[in-house]
Amino acid sequence: MENITRWTGLMIIVSGLMAACGNDKPAGPPVPPPVSVAVYTATPGDATYYDLYPATVAALNQVDIKPQVSGNITHIFFQDGQHVGKGAPLYEIDQQQYKAQYEAAVANLNVSKANLAKAQQDADRYTDLSQKDAIARQTLDHALADLEAGKRQVDAAQANVASVQTNLKYSMIYAPFDGTIGISQVKLGTAVYPQTLLNTISSDNPLAVDVALDQKQIPRFSALLQQKASPKDSIFTFVQPDGSIYPIPGHILLLDRAVDPTSGTIKARLTFPNPKNELRPGVTGNVRVQNKGAVGSILIPFKSVVEQMGEYFVFVLGDSSKVAQRKVALGARVGDKIVARDGLTEGEKVITEGVQKIRDGVKVQVGAPGAAGAKPQAGASQGK
Repeated sequence: MENITRWTGLMIIVSGLMAACGNDKPAGPPVPPPVSVAVYTATPGDATYYDLYPATVAALNQVDIKPQVSGNITHIFFQDGQHVGKGAPLYEIDQQQYKAQYEAAVANLNVSKANLAKAQQDADRYTDLSQKDAIARQTLDHALADLEAGKRQVDAAQANVASVQTNLKYSMIYAPFDGTIGISQVKLGTAVYPQTLLNTISSDNPLAVDVALDQKQIPRFSALLQQKASPKDSIFTFVQPDGSIYPIPGHILLLDRAVDPTSGTIKARLTFPNPKNELRPGVTGNVRVQNKGAVGSILIPFKSVVEQMGEYFVFVLGDSSKVAQRKVALGARVGDKIVARDGLTEGEKVITEGVQKIRDGVKVQVGAPGAAGAKPQAGASQGK
């Protein structure tokens, strides 16, 4: 009986202890404070920006200098890389043989003219005698035939003079237009023949800049082509290979006649003044085309945008300090901002700092002192 009493008492104590433990519910984790964020008030602005297109500098006019006659180079009249004017002498090919041929051709022409004069006199005399029946008709016919042959010989001699005179003329090679001459491919004494490359000359002011455009850009550039731009207008500027901006703006000259079916692109040719010869044909860079199509658009900081599966979103601060995820359509980037073409209205506040720590529907605290990443940018609106 005593053992039963002991066990009963022990069970009562254990039951009491377990009941006491069951009434002490464990404390849950503390509720975290709202995420501290910075916001920016969406405002309209003039988003003037530039579109970049790869481009290549080219000469508006470029010609390979080749001789038309054979011979040895006897004179070079320029320095390599020199600017030459139209009609300036460039090369001289040995003229001795061509001068001799010219003089011989002139002498043959004079002989032919003398023979023609004699044939003319004979024909006139025999014509008079024939009218008096003093000679046979055959004699007059021969005289007239000799006269006609003499005329043809003079014509042939004149043609020969013109031919050798052309060869003599071609022995001097002149610049076809104003431009810069390249490095000579031949030296003094070099034997050259027709189609031997002597040098290349290209115009240098102005220069062309060629751009390959997607065919979707044709309407825009056609409009720019029709637009009469001021010489000081900076719609078109050239970015040089070192990243510097060429100081003189250009203008559009033409669009090519057709689209390349293999690439779907069309060539646009711009021209840029080059008074100091700073640009050279063959240089590659980028053409900047000013775009004013976003005047009055909503601008937001680029860092406020979140990309998800190829779509773009921002977090908008709403009532009761709750944020809502909003899908937006973006335009061009302008510095550290970007154009929001759709999805936002003027005055709405977008989250710019702390974006990675929030989700749709959570409460946030704007600009809490001492919170990491909570420093508002200039122009950010402080929530209450």
